[in-house]
Amino acid sequence: MTAKKTSEPAQDPPAKARSLLRVLGPGLITGASDDDPSGIATYSQAGTQFNFDTAWLLLFSWPLMCAIQEISARIGRVTGRGIAGNLLRHYPRPVVAAIILLLVAANTINLGADLGAMAAGLKLVVGGPELLYVAGFGLLSAGLEVFVRYSRYVFFLKWLTLALLAYVGVAIVVHVPWGTVALRLVAPHIRWGADYLTIMVAILGTTISPYLFFWQAEEEVEEVKEHAGAKPLKRAPKQAEAEFKRIRIDTYIGMALSNVVALFIVVTCAATLAAHGVTNIQTSAQAAEALRPIAGPAVFLVFALGIVGTGLLAVPVLAGSAAYAIGEALGWRVGLSRKFGRAREFYLAIAAATAVGAVLNFTPLDPFKALFLSAVINGVVATPVMVMMMLMVSRPKIMGRFVLPWPLKAVGWASAAAMAAATIGMFATLGH
Repeated sequence: MTAKKTSEPAQDPPAKARSLLRVLGPGLITGASDDDPSGIATYSQAGTQFNFDTAWLLLFSWPLMCAIQEISARIGRVTGRGIAGNLLRHYPRPVVAAIILLLVAANTINLGADLGAMAAGLKLVVGGPELLYVAGFGLLSAGLEVFVRYSRYVFFLKWLTLALLAYVGVAIVVHVPWGTVALRLVAPHIRWGADYLTIMVAILGTTISPYLFFWQAEEEVEEVKEHAGAKPLKRAPKQAEAEFKRIRIDTYIGMALSNVVALFIVVTCAATLAAHGVTNIQTSAQAAEALRPIAGPAVFLVFALGIVGTGLLAVPVLAGSAAYAIGEALGWRVGLSRKFGRAREFYLAIAAATAVGAVLNFTPLDPFKALFLSAVINGVVATPVMVMMMLMVSRPKIMGRFVLPWPLKAVGWASAAAMAAATIGMFATLGH
């Protein structure tokens, strides 16, 4: 968002602060949206069931997340198209269509679960009709995404990332044996059993999700549309050095925020709930409610309201990434920077995904089973998409002179291999 010129430059933010605010954008929002209410439920379960013994996974997954998200951003910035648009140009249409359909299904289910968790969190704080809150949050999220100008909307999403600090504050307030946490980060106590493997798979599947790839690539395309003089790097290679530096800083900070907050949620639940014998948490609202008698009303309140804040950030990302994928597949005009009249189908897809997700909360579908189904679908989608992405970014025909440097390529393939292993592990533990 470009600042207006003033006659009193002394009142402007410091140059370093302005520079950082300009750099942070797609990567920050993508990373923050990864800690959605569904993710909070996963991290809460990890902490209550296995204490600090899963914390190392959040350290392990950080470079993998950074690599695959930077690669996603590069695809968008270099080619001027999102992931779906590039896949359709270089892979068989039936294969890509199947991937997009599965992505949309997983996103919609996850979106519905997040709306339900937000409503449950608000109900814990103020009482009232939960289903009415589901409808209200759905209307608010879709309305902001459809009708607010892109630059203002992104500014709003950046500020929403502050909601994640609620979980940092909670961990600071409660008593956490940080020495033990540090030891488990570098010398993990891995428990070889089906339950532990299941939670490992859940954490990796939560931190490395296909909708994040699609969203960050598309937001880089949006950045090109929004800024005068910006062009896809294949057409403007002189912009590459500065843009790749910006992408790297933005992505690494965004993924660090995601994993640090997830770590704080794990250690908070381990130090409070697990220490008091609570070992089975299935939703984020259950975690908040369980904290009330153990950690006190203030910790409960912050944790519960954090669910609402993170949901307001994640729901539009889930709906938006689904709409981008559908729109590129069907040749629609897509983009949050476009006015409604010039991208009507795209915006209607956002509204439809949000509406269907909200309606799921009015059915007998169990939220825990819905999240499990979403995780299974994401596991099926993630590995082939990552492999196809890695092949694309290695081809000069697609990336021009900006094929991946070998260090990033190596970590990108490691990320794909880790996701493939997690998917195999997921199917191996389906009965647990």
